[in-house]
Amino acid sequence: MLEKIEPTRAASPWHEGELAIQRSIGVVDRMDAPGRNFVRSFMPEQHQQFYQLLPFIVLGAVDAAGDVWASLRVGEPGFMVALDAHALNVQLPRDRNDPADKGMEDGAAIAMLGIQLETRRRNRLNGTIQRTADDCFAVAVGQSFGNCPQYIQLRDFSFVREPNTPPEARPVRLDGLDARAKEIIANADTFFVASYVDRENGERQVDVSHRGGKTGFVRVGEDGVLTIPDFAGNKFFNTLGNFILNPRAGLLFVDFATGDMLQMTGEAEVILTSPEIDAFQGAERLWRFRPRQVVYRPDGSPLRWSFEQAGWSPNSLMTGDWQQTGERLRATARAGEWRPFRIVRTRDESATIRSLYLEPADDAGLAPFRAGQHLSIRVTTKGKPAVRSYTLSAAPSDASYRISVKREGTVSSHLHSLGPGDVIEVRAPAGSFVIDATERRPAVLLAAGVGITPMIAMLRDLLYEGLRKRRIRPTWLFQSARSLNERAFDQEIASLVDAGQGKIRLMRVLSRTDGARKGEDYDAAGRIDIPLLQSILPFDDFDFYLCGPRAFMQSLYDGLRALNVADARIHAETFGLSSLARSLDAGLQPSSKPQASTPVRVTFAASGKESRWQPGDGTLLDLAEARGLSPEYGCRNGSCGSCSTRVLEGEVAYPQQPSFEVRQGEALICCAVPAENDGRALQLAI
Repeated sequence: MLEKIEPTRAASPWHEGELAIQRSIGVVDRMDAPGRNFVRSFMPEQHQQFYQLLPFIVLGAVDAAGDVWASLRVGEPGFMVALDAHALNVQLPRDRNDPADKGMEDGAAIAMLGIQLETRRRNRLNGTIQRTADDCFAVAVGQSFGNCPQYIQLRDFSFVREPNTPPEARPVRLDGLDARAKEIIANADTFFVASYVDRENGERQVDVSHRGGKTGFVRVGEDGVLTIPDFAGNKFFNTLGNFILNPRAGLLFVDFATGDMLQMTGEAEVILTSPEIDAFQGAERLWRFRPRQVVYRPDGSPLRWSFEQAGWSPNSLMTGDWQQTGERLRATARAGEWRPFRIVRTRDESATIRSLYLEPADDAGLAPFRAGQHLSIRVTTKGKPAVRSYTLSAAPSDASYRISVKREGTVSSHLHSLGPGDVIEVRAPAGSFVIDATERRPAVLLAAGVGITPMIAMLRDLLYEGLRKRRIRPTWLFQSARSLNERAFDQEIASLVDAGQGKIRLMRVLSRTDGARKGEDYDAAGRIDIPLLQSILPFDDFDFYLCGPRAFMQSLYDGLRALNVADARIHAETFGLSSLARSLDAGLQPSSKPQASTPVRVTFAASGKESRWQPGDGTLLDLAEARGLSPEYGCRNGSCGSCSTRVLEGEVAYPQQPSFEVRQGEALICCAVPAENDGRALQLAI
């Protein structure tokens, strides 16, 4: 019997540097097919036609010393013509003022980026120069592929002189970055970067690429090092992958209004994790560039570009800047402090729910957070300070915090009485009830009453991240309310659904339908329950998110578990005095230590008081209050973290595991009790 021989799969189309970054975000398998399908060894017919329309080309070349340079060369449209699918003829004279020209000899590797700033269309090509004369050369295609239009600002061009007429000003070689160089970089919303690797087969592969963002998205440090955020893209990682294997880099900045060009060569470093990445909106990693040679070429380009009206790339506008990043880093450093926030506006979302928009009243910004987290606030009512936690109804990409408060109780009624200009104290967002907008598994959001607040934040984040990364996570929102006038965020949710490109679906449920029209004002009467979910959902593999009154969440949780939905697939927010009794999947056990079965002496270090906890006495918060102490807390179920207290001696246990992540050496006293500890005392910092 002949042995079956499996076909041998060809090596990955990506080199090890590109694979290293793809591995860091878990997309190696996903990017294998695109690499084989879209990176071609020839120019498709569209690309052949495209290059001959262009008035300029961005080039990447390596000089004899191994330094890589990015350059921009100009010609009348038609100066590039495809001879066939495998060769591009380029009619360009030598330019000894261009440091990249030294790398453009016969047989040299070269990279080309064709880009239409007026249409956002771009294609890339690399290959080998076949030079027949000083005024022209052909490029034998090695790789050819298209690029998405993200981060390209729209601009129209015009010539101010003949393309091959040199400028009157001579190039200036700089020792570092002077004031003019820093000005060009600070005002840039676009630049170009060249890189290269020498493959194992001996071939040199050069790449040149475009980078874009808001004005000033490139930071120049006091040491002259440039720091650049890397935003969501095609995940090819040609440039950064090259840097992993070979740090040499060439950067080109063009002042589009004057034609001045700034060319630099030096070394790059890729940063995959840092606090600045978390703080810079839209950044997924950073890279730094240290210039070693700098050439300033006044009037280096005969082209001038004018910024088109509404020319900003939508993707660029979805990113941050370094000023905002600095403010966020200061806010993160003060995460444990109470900070003043000013109410900038309010909005009634329903008959009972009012939104408060909050901005910092100090020199720090908004601490980064995740959609679904809550905000602890401190106010003074009737002469006494009170701490409460409210889920943020804003997305991490929004310019302000927003809490949406139902009017019930002393503190919430006080918040409803406040208006623009009033100041409250705020601590950094926290909580583990969050959603991952990049997850491919569909999400089902189940909200009752004011439980819609984390869901609106999640929806906003899902849409923002989906548009930014060009893939919206499929989502169902089930929203229930007692009546039409008590249902919040109607217009906002409708606009999110409309913008969701069919990926966001809505089911509105009313308990009382008086005066409401089915199909226009609501979709189903009654309440959200398992039969309703079964009638709409195919019940494949979903992530479920629950928020609402305790009975609502417990009923849905139990029903989903009865349908064999894994506990890990059911995420629940608890607010007020709500809690959820979970049934863990087989093999999973709570991580909490057993609670003490005998009396434990508890001391409170800051106050000098002590007490004796007895089994059945309640939580450590109850014990502290019984001794006349007033610790801060925003809930009594371990969902907000406001009561977090340092444990100086001993250990605590949790009869029911809190949803808030507890830091090492601390305890959530609102739901903690002394742990079994052989009769030793428990000492808390309060």
